[in-house]
Amino acid sequence: MPAVTEIASGLQFPEGPIAMSDGTVILVEIQRGTLSRVSAGGQVEVIATLGGGPNGAAMGPDGDIYVCNNGGFKWHDRNGLLFPGEQPDDYSGGRIERVNLATGAVSTVYTHCQGNPLRGPNDIVFDKQGGFWFTDHGKNRPRAKDRTGVYYATIDGSHIEEAIFPLEAPNGVGLSADETELYVAETPTGRVWAFEISSPGKLRGNRRMLAQIPDYHMFDSLAVDSEGNVCVATLITGGITIHAADGSQARLLETPDILTTNICFGGPDLKTAYITLSATGKLMSMPWHCPGLPLNFLNR
Repeated sequence: MPAVTEIASGLQFPEGPIAMSDGTVILVEIQRGTLSRVSAGGQVEVIATLGGGPNGAAMGPDGDIYVCNNGGFKWHDRNGLLFPGEQPDDYSGGRIERVNLATGAVSTVYTHCQGNPLRGPNDIVFDKQGGFWFTDHGKNRPRAKDRTGVYYATIDGSHIEEAIFPLEAPNGVGLSADETELYVAETPTGRVWAFEISSPGKLRGNRRMLAQIPDYHMFDSLAVDSEGNVCVATLITGGITIHAADGSQARLLETPDILTTNICFGGPDLKTAYITLSATGKLMSMPWHCPGLPLNFLNR
């Protein structure tokens, strides 16, 4: 395992990291309900308070940060480790929110699609055209859970459509370098699907499944590196599962948290992986063997 550097601790279930060109990392703290900035020295500054359950985050073409808000969780402390649970009594509804980095102002972009409410938006990625794909993980209740899928939308609030339905609690989402494939990770099945994109926001309808690691695991969010590897944060076993670009093989890179929830790439050469360790409330980094795939609209 490469050398691991702990950047910050005491975070309240961090997720959705965005590595900025100034060396800071913007992320959400789901339990705290905030979009926060972590300095290279580990200092944490709140950019905006969103409430609910801010989850995935990405920079849009306008320089604002777009956040998938899952509406919140019931929280459980198990021997000092933090775990999200079922839909809370104060569930505030799923939504896509916009945060102005300069002012911290928060606005709601979407709460519904064709009359159906968003339940638990989870992860987000922008394409070159400035539209974004996002997953809806849904919410669990004592004797019921939501059936959800994947959406495509524009930032001006004028267009949202359901592109994939149903999937089993979809979570991480990403694009291939040429944007001909959309990658979606399902949490409970521990599967990663690749869907062929025909045009911006449109799929051909066929899909393939990437190789699986054999042990019991669940999947969270993902990022793609410059070799085309689909790197998926892996729960239970704790680590990053690296799927080969052709989907033929997968291997696990272990990390020190059973709820390793997300990964992004940063640094001057994009060869630093920033990883959220959510049960222990930490942000860590490690060197990566190749550069990450640059994200659209994220200034370097």
